[in-house]
Amino acid sequence: MRGSDYAELKAFAAVVAHGSFARAAEDLRISASTLSQTIRQLETRLGLRLLNRTTRSLSLTEAGARLHARFAPALAEMEAAVSDAAALRDTPAGILRVHMPSVAATTYLEPVLGRFYEAWPDIVLDVTIDDAAVDIVEAGYDVSARLGEFLEADMVAVALGGTQRQLAVASPDYIARCGSPSAPADLLQHRCINWRRPGSAGLYTWEFARDGRWFSVAVNGPLVVSSRDMAIAAAVQGVGIAFWAEDLVRPLIDAGKLVSLLDDWCAVFPGWFLCYQKQRHTSPAVRAFVDFLRHAHTGSQTPRQ
Repeated sequence: MRGSDYAELKAFAAVVAHGSFARAAEDLRISASTLSQTIRQLETRLGLRLLNRTTRSLSLTEAGARLHARFAPALAEMEAAVSDAAALRDTPAGILRVHMPSVAATTYLEPVLGRFYEAWPDIVLDVTIDDAAVDIVEAGYDVSARLGEFLEADMVAVALGGTQRQLAVASPDYIARCGSPSAPADLLQHRCINWRRPGSAGLYTWEFARDGRWFSVAVNGPLVVSSRDMAIAAAVQGVGIAFWAEDLVRPLIDAGKLVSLLDDWCAVFPGWFLCYQKQRHTSPAVRAFVDFLRHAHTGSQTPRQ
């Protein structure tokens, strides 16, 4: 295989992984036009169309699907081989691609960036702040942060903190006008602020528990947002009831700007974890990053595997 052949196939795999020429080009650090030309060259060389492209959608042809199914595992193995070789270095260094939802990044990474770079100046963190659910291996990330309920069996998971709890909250003004729900079912009669996870078509259903049994309530209201921060800001302004992490709304509750509702129905659940792919040789940069955040926020803990 010539070097250009490998570059074309790697570009094709990146487009499939990201589902977008723009995001794949950013990942490969080339322009979208260069990437498009590279894919055309591959299709011309093979004499096959690999991708169906329109201005709004991107999908694999049958030939493209067959090629990707065979080549993607080989590409992953080649990159793992390179990572294994790089793991022999004594000093953690190089680019580390990290995927983090916004609340995890704000809570666990932002406050310790200065200390991290004092400890590991040769590591380049390439951090994507994104609340969408992703397959970190397919998307090319080295490490991701996710809640315990979303951990995958084939990943190593390291706890970043303790359990979490979400609270329903509203402003004193809203409660004065509309009253307070006494049970989660009462939310159906209230103005609630909905949240849609980026990349998801459906709305998040609010989760409660009683006597160890969890259940969900699909609420309705005047506002749907993809940013939880906006939901909380709207709740403070009396738009309706919001639902978010206790540690993030607690300062507003203590300041009297929000009132906690349905506390007896809001149970704890597993908190945030760092996760990465199980490998024979975990890279020094991954180990350094995970160990640093683990010690910074929890002290030493044993990874879940």
